[in-house]
Order: sequence, then structure tokens, then C-alpha cells
Amino acid sequence: MNLTEVVERISHKIESKGKSADKKKIEAKLKRLVEEFGVHITEAERTVLNEMAKEYSISSLGPRSAELKEIGTLVPGEWVTVEGKVVSLSSPPTPAIAQAGIIADTSGAIRFVVWARAGAPPLDQGLWYHFDSAVVDEYKGAPKLNIHSGTTITRMEQDAPLIPAVVKIAELGPGVGSTRAKMIQEWEPAHPRMLQTGLLGDESGTIKFTIWEENGKEKLTLNTVYSIYYAQVDEFNGRLSLNLTGAISVPEDIDLQVRSGEMISGAMVHIALGSGLVKRCPVNGCNRVLSRQNYCPVHEIQNTFRYDLRIKGVIDDGTKTHNVLIPREPVEALSGLILDKAVEIAENNPLGMDEVFFRIRDLLLGRYYTCRGSEMEDRILVKECSKRIYDPKDLATLLNRAGEVV
Repeated sequence: MNLTEVVERISHKIESKGKSADKKKIEAKLKRLVEEFGVHITEAERTVLNEMAKEYSISSLGPRSAELKEIGTLVPGEWVTVEGKVVSLSSPPTPAIAQAGIIADTSGAIRFVVWARAGAPPLDQGLWYHFDSAVVDEYKGAPKLNIHSGTTITRMEQDAPLIPAVVKIAELGPGVGSTRAKMIQEWEPAHPRMLQTGLLGDESGTIKFTIWEENGKEKLTLNTVYSIYYAQVDEFNGRLSLNLTGAISVPEDIDLQVRSGEMISGAMVHIALGSGLVKRCPVNGCNRVLSRQNYCPVHEIQNTFRYDLRIKGVIDDGTKTHNVLIPREPVEALSGLILDKAVEIAENNPLGMDEVFFRIRDLLLGRYYTCRGSEMEDRILVKECSKRIYDPKDLATLLNRAGEVV
């Protein structure tokens, strides 16, 4: 919801009452509340509406909706009346928010926030509520329900069971979704508050997941299938990911066939610093790469550590480049340099770990490979990688094509 939309909406309401709206005046009032006093735009809209109603002697400009709407039909920009069950609560990301979570009905689910300024009574997980005059806006590409000071909240006595629709990973969209998937990879957390991050998969594809640290939250177990209900589905740069912090994850005694992942073939055109032999934090569940001074960004200096091998590189398939992260096993297979030998080289060479980097770089850079793996944000986490013998006929074709371009 942006300022221009709010100005237009307020102006339309005034004009619908037969009055002439001063858009510049409305915009100035909104900007003062939002920019100078830090009032949330939803609350600012309600305040300006009330002021305009008094100024024009209009009984009410309040955006109330008497019609009860299904949660699955909500779109940003609406003032709505809905009924739903609080299926999850999560820690508010800022003091300006009193509560955050997900509410659902039989048609679907939506994230909600209760603004601290609203002064609303706390909502309880598992209970049904009637919300009158709430506002729908957009967050991370999906609708979000805002509970503000103009929203009336009534607790309901009903306890109707909800059975969320479980869809395949490929069918998920921004918002709130439920799926059944197998935990196939665990990655190094990129933030100190991150409890776990990794990859989930089913027969239709894979998706990144994240669990943030909260009381009672537990990690998923590798190679276990889970039924996941009411996960937050976020979208960033066209990619979807799951936030499981407030979701319900139920382990299932079944197995799933997971799609094998993406395959690329091309030349290794770059091997980045930080490749080769690395040291990892020994703290249970951390696994972060240590600096040269054995410093972990979360657990600080670690005098005991474990060694590992990896490659952070770029493969060019002739059309586009792919960032790749190759773990120990494929690195050993491609280079012929096993971890114990790499450690021995580092401990007995004046260049230390740099010597391992140079050897691996000289062995692999500029050669052709076929790799298979899963997408992880902007790179491919490689599971398998093999050397590719480049056909001279293909090389001749490329040279001829380059000549034609010139």
C-alpha cells in the first residue's frame, strides 16, 4: 500500500459523499503522520478519514465492510470483515507490532499483524475470531491482514476443524501454503538467529526452507518426510522459499521420490578464494567456515575445529554462467586429492592452506564438467560432478560460429 493509493482512496470516499476533495491537503496530512510521527500508513489513513469526516460534517467516512469475506479471496487494498482461526503465532519482528501469525478459514490462510498502537487484546492460538474493518496490504508478494485501532475483534465460540489443502512444491505460491516434502539438505546458517536452513523436495521440485530460533522450535531431520501446514511462502527475485518458524511440521513414516535436480555442463571458468581446504566451527549445529584466525561469526574464536574441502566456482555452459558450490566428496573425486592428504600438504608447506587452493585451482580450472545439484538462492549446490571430454567437433562448431559473428 503506497501513499498515492491511499490519497486516491480517501478522495474517492469524500467525493462519493458529494464533497470536493483536496488531494494535496490529504497527501500533506498523510505525509506528516507517516514521515514525521512514524505512524503506520494504515493507522494514518484511518486518522485522516476521521479528520475529513469532521471537516466536511460527514457522518462517517470509516471504511467498514459489513460483508463477510473468505480469507482465500482477500486482495491488497481492501478494508474487510473476516472470521478465522489463529493457527500459528510468531515473535513480532519489531516493537511496533504486538502480535504476528497466521489465521485461516476453510478457503485459505493469510498472515496477520496486530499493530501495537491498536491496543487490541492478545489473540490466542487455536481460537476463532471475528475481525471487523481490518486492512489488507501486501508483504513479500502476498496479501497480509493488518489489525489496527479501528478494527473490532470479537472472540467466537466455534471450533470448526480446518483441513488445509496440501499441494506439491511446484504448485506453491506467495502467501501461506501446505505441502508434503522430504528434508534432503541442511546448509550452513547465514544468520546467528537462524536455527536451521536447507532444502526440501518432492517429485515436483525443491524449495529452500528456513526456521528461526523461537522457544519450542526444533530442527527437521535429514531424509525425513514431513507434512507441513501453514508455512509462510516468501518470494524474492522470482524465487520462492518457505519460512517454517510458525508452521506445523509433522514427520511421516513414508518416503518420497525427489526430483534429481538441475544438470549443467560447461567449463570451470573461475574458482574463488575460500575454495580448497577450509576450517569449520565445531559447535553442534553451526558448521560455519572459520576465518584464517579461527574466528566464527557466531561462536567467536575456536581453537579446535574440523577441516573440510569445498569449491566455490563458476561454470560457463556457453550460454550463461552458473555459480556452483561443490562439497568435499565431489571435490575429492574431481581432483584426486583426499581430505587427509590436503591437511598434510597444508601442515607441511610454507603456504599452508593456500597451497591446497593453488593445486586444486590448477587441476580443475578451464576444464569441462557435467554437474548435477539443487538450486540454492543464486547458486547450485552440487551433488555429483564428473569430467567431460569435449568433442573436437563441438569446438570446431563454436570456432566457426565465433568467426561468423566477427
